[in-house]
Amino acid sequence: MKLFHSKGQGLKPVKVAPFKLESEIQSLVEGNAEVLFGLQMVVSELRVQDKRFDSLCFDEETKSFVIIEYKKGASYSVIDQGYTYLSLMLSNKADILLEYNETTGRQLRRGDIDWSQSRIIFISPKFTEYQRMSVNFKNLPFELFEIQNYDNGMVGLTAIATDSEVDIKSVVPIAGKDNVVQKVSQEVIRYDEDYHLNPKKGGPSPAIKELYGALKERIMLLSDEIDVKVKKMTIGFNLGKVTVCDVKLQSASMPVVINMRKGQLKDRLNLAEDVSEKGHHGNGDYRFGVKSEDDVEYALYLIKQSLKDKED
Repeated sequence: MKLFHSKGQGLKPVKVAPFKLESEIQSLVEGNAEVLFGLQMVVSELRVQDKRFDSLCFDEETKSFVIIEYKKGASYSVIDQGYTYLSLMLSNKADILLEYNETTGRQLRRGDIDWSQSRIIFISPKFTEYQRMSVNFKNLPFELFEIQNYDNGMVGLTAIATDSEVDIKSVVPIAGKDNVVQKVSQEVIRYDEDYHLNPKKGGPSPAIKELYGALKERIMLLSDEIDVKVKKMTIGFNLGKVTVCDVKLQSASMPVVINMRKGQLKDRLNLAEDVSEKGHHGNGDYRFGVKSEDDVEYALYLIKQSLKDKED
């Protein structure tokens, strides 16, 4: 990414000020894990058996642990290290949870954690083409980010996108009881829109799929800064790290949870359900069921209020 200073009609390039040490990247990310990724920083340099996790974080929204690894060189395999570290974490759940409880003062149990959404984030000033291609598989529980430091005090963070429809299990041999790919794949799932649109059981009808497509298109037009975050039970639409609404795809309806607290939402037709005291999936105290095209319009009216609230 190239950055420029703007002065009148002229542009002056902003020079890169490379990180000198890997530890500089680590300190910067650990101190800003919430801002950068919406994660709670738990502990640095956690030793698990014969390995050491650079940073262990917790995703409060998905109730899952996230490992962050920092790299400056190119002589390592993202695939090998990623699967090895995730396998270690899943094999030492009690130790991971004990570390979290002792560090944060909370008392979570293993059943409170969604281990299926465990993942690892790699951060480096630059990844090689081979490293980029090695993670270009569907549903891989890894994320790559390139980070740059600039001489004007700015920091850039760029996600390395994947676009492959190939499942890594179809190209990597998984036979053998000690295979880490097999072990991790049995427990960790990288949820995507296809998972919700085409689940094996109880999937949405063609009509609900169409309604979801129409609603998604309209939501994405509301702001260039809205991102889709797919979770185990819902598809979230986020402004930065904050959820605007969550959509749950069911066979005959599409509940939309509006992320506003009770008493904040203007519901002129009184159609949104108060779920503040009910168990539900999604962020927010209001839920509106979409079953028709007319419902899409009303859902957008409610969603716009949540978006404006987050922008303010």
